[in-house]
Amino acid sequence: MKVLVSVASKHGATAEIARVIGEVLSAAGIEADVRPPEDVTTVAPYDGIVVGSGVYAGHWLEPAKKLIERESATLAYKPVWLFSSGPIGDPAKPEEEPVDVARLREKAHPVDHRIFPGKLDRNELGFTEKAIVSVVHAAEGDFRPWEPIRAWASGIAQMLHTTLAEGAVR
Repeated sequence: MKVLVSVASKHGATAEIARVIGEVLSAAGIEADVRPPEDVTTVAPYDGIVVGSGVYAGHWLEPAKKLIERESATLAYKPVWLFSSGPIGDPAKPEEEPVDVARLREKAHPVDHRIFPGKLDRNELGFTEKAIVSVVHAAEGDFRPWEPIRAWASGIAQMLHTTLAEGAVR
């Protein structure tokens, strides 16, 4: 069984989430291919697909959106999970789904979409990004919830094992 874990990550925090998801899937006996969307030419060889993106100003990054749009016909026949990473603070803000997710749901027909709090390190930001986070008084820190992320990935592994064992096709 082979699963693609593909995320768009601007500063690396969302890519770290992808690596953890890949590790959990691998520990469950699933071959996890973790790669950025720009390096994915097709999703056809995969038994399941996890696509995620860092969220900036309420939107997914273009590479992840383009992957879903480009592969939507194939995704319709595969189990797909989506996740967004971006809210920061305690409690995490913003609480609402990213603007793009409704359209991405229509294209990918995901089993689930999760929103995970992200990480903000001002030292990694460019001038414009620093100005924006200052204006909105964004909280700095690492708010990624590692145990819920691992639990979500374990649930994906369990569902894939059950689905493929039963021979069910999406």
